[in-house]
Amino acid sequence: MLSGIIAVAAMALAGTAFSKLETGGFAPDNAESTHAQQLIDQHLDGNPNLLLLIEAKSGKVDDPAVAAAADRVTTALKQRSEVRNIVSYWTTGTPALKSQDGRYGLISAFVSGDETASAKTVAAVVKDDLGKAGDAVTVRAAGALAVNNDINTAVMKGLVLAESIALPLTLILLLAIFGSVMSAVLPLLIALLAIAGTFAELSLLAEVTPVSIFATNLITAMALGLAIDYALLTVSRFREELARGTSTPDAVVHTVRTAGRTIVFSAVTVAVALSAVLVFQSTFLRSLALAGIGVTVIAAAAGTILLPALLAVLGPRIDAGRIPFVHSASAQESRTWGRLAAAVMRRPVATAIPVLAILLLAAAPVLRIEFATVDDRSLPTTTDSRVALDVLRTQFGGDSTATIDAVTTDQVSVVAIDDYARKLSLLPGVARVDSPAGVFVSGQPAGQAQRQLATPTAQQVVVTPNADIHPESGTAQDLVRTVRATSTPDGAHFLVGGTTATLVDTKHAIGTRLPWALLLLVVTTFVVLFLFTGSVIQPLRALLLNALGLSATFGVMILIFQQGHGAGLLGITPRPLDMSMPVLLLCIAFGLSMDYEVFLISRIKELHDAGASTREAVVEGLGRTGRIISAAAVLIAISFFAFALSPVSFAKFFGIAAGLAVVLDATVMRGILVPVTFRLLGERAWYAPGPLKRLHQRIGVRESDADELPAAQPEESASAPATLTGS
Repeated sequence: MLSGIIAVAAMALAGTAFSKLETGGFAPDNAESTHAQQLIDQHLDGNPNLLLLIEAKSGKVDDPAVAAAADRVTTALKQRSEVRNIVSYWTTGTPALKSQDGRYGLISAFVSGDETASAKTVAAVVKDDLGKAGDAVTVRAAGALAVNNDINTAVMKGLVLAESIALPLTLILLLAIFGSVMSAVLPLLIALLAIAGTFAELSLLAEVTPVSIFATNLITAMALGLAIDYALLTVSRFREELARGTSTPDAVVHTVRTAGRTIVFSAVTVAVALSAVLVFQSTFLRSLALAGIGVTVIAAAAGTILLPALLAVLGPRIDAGRIPFVHSASAQESRTWGRLAAAVMRRPVATAIPVLAILLLAAAPVLRIEFATVDDRSLPTTTDSRVALDVLRTQFGGDSTATIDAVTTDQVSVVAIDDYARKLSLLPGVARVDSPAGVFVSGQPAGQAQRQLATPTAQQVVVTPNADIHPESGTAQDLVRTVRATSTPDGAHFLVGGTTATLVDTKHAIGTRLPWALLLLVVTTFVVLFLFTGSVIQPLRALLLNALGLSATFGVMILIFQQGHGAGLLGITPRPLDMSMPVLLLCIAFGLSMDYEVFLISRIKELHDAGASTREAVVEGLGRTGRIISAAAVLIAISFFAFALSPVSFAKFFGIAAGLAVVLDATVMRGILVPVTFRLLGERAWYAPGPLKRLHQRIGVRESDADELPAAQPEESASAPATLTGS
């Protein structure tokens, strides 16, 4: 009853989450570029952050009908208090605001407010104001704010599409695994409750800290995967206990004591791995980490509290709705995995060499990895902001919002600003510099003072790079560093921001904190596996195999998303990887890999402690856990792979990469390389120094048979290993 009340409350609270979630958050919170943008938002109506591209459907932009349409749009913008510093080609006649072919004209504006507030303003502009232009023109919004608006819309569409595919497909596979409707529905119910519970968690978190809207993608994928994983283990164990003749109350107790303990250890492992993401200073990464930790804990709680309560009520009716001609797993699957382990261990070197060669070849592209920040190329080529920016790049010489901005709140004289702007305009790669003292090109005056760049409390200098310098290029990044290193006037402190500056700061922030995240992952792995095995070799083996599997996954993703192999099939534009995605993938895939590692190694250790040789323990251990791991991997991979249909490329990247990492780990790493390493190590696999052995005897964890093969009959499971060992 209590679980039901909590579930209903969580679903009600979950509905309030979306209105509280925020956009953006990719840049580090304490970065110089972030503070620079905050100063511009608070004190200046400076460089434009929203561009409206007006296309004449026929004729040229100077035609009266086009000019009238532009005037209606400008009037609508002026009625919004958040939109200021509106500059239109049709009111100024500035040549830079007209395309080379005369078909396009620009209206630029500054939208005030933080990322969330400005995003709402742009969404309202796109929805309400652009349609006022009339039929003579097509109006598209461009710039970072418009791109973010289109990404937010696309992410939500992708989320709905992924859920509509993953849920039915998952149910079909659960029916095939269990062979009955009731057994299959329960794991899916737990997953839906985990999703609702995590959205409720985000709703509460959003009251005290910014939470990114992109966390919704991670919630769906991990909730479907982990909740079904844990429910699969619990329901399988419960059915097995009933098949042995155990009463329903005793079956529930034994299920919680065995499978429940495995779930708790697994959840702790995944949650701690995800906590490594919290060391990074970005709302985006922190939000996804908190969402991932929340969904892991909630899924584990549902699997160990709510699900056993439901099982106690159902009892033997857990098998209600038997499906004709569909049989649940039998011991045959167990023998299949056991035979694989036995075959691998007979010829470990011959098996390992080609497998390692393929993995290393797949990992080779990691040496050429490149990074970027999210931009319009994450969107399909038909999206309005993407179309507009493609026109800006070809017809206007680039996105005029991709500038380098130097801003200060210190008092600086006009003469000093003049000297500073002239100095910046002489830097290699600079096309022009706009300042409150004037416009400068190559050290010479080229325009009047830009009064909108100065207020009583702040002054701004805008550096425009040459049109052939891409904002993400190494040249552009070097230019940001040079601007920051240029001496400032009157000892004033200028903060340098802009698109490229954000990339520079993000790379620095992630690069300096990545070692701490990796250290946390390594220490966690070592402690958990030592507690399970009492060995110092097993953690090292697991770390090496995990690193190899993740490197191969990253390599394949670089081939696709950065180098463009198969990009056409996915509908993506090859580009450097968004820096946040590899970090997130690293921690999630590592955590899930450790989940399967705990399932397998705990069984092998238990059998070895019972007197089996290392070879026998590996063969029987993989035979008993192989199907649990493979079934769980398939189910969680489906929820990840569904995001390959998202319109946003970084969501595609995350879904495909996470799904591939899970499948690779559950098959190649667990089925082949784990037996190979055990065979080569032999009894040395269990080595630990004397003091650590004694420590393990005092505090070590001994896992029970919670990960028994689903629905396997005891006598069959017991007989299988003997046959396998003798093969």
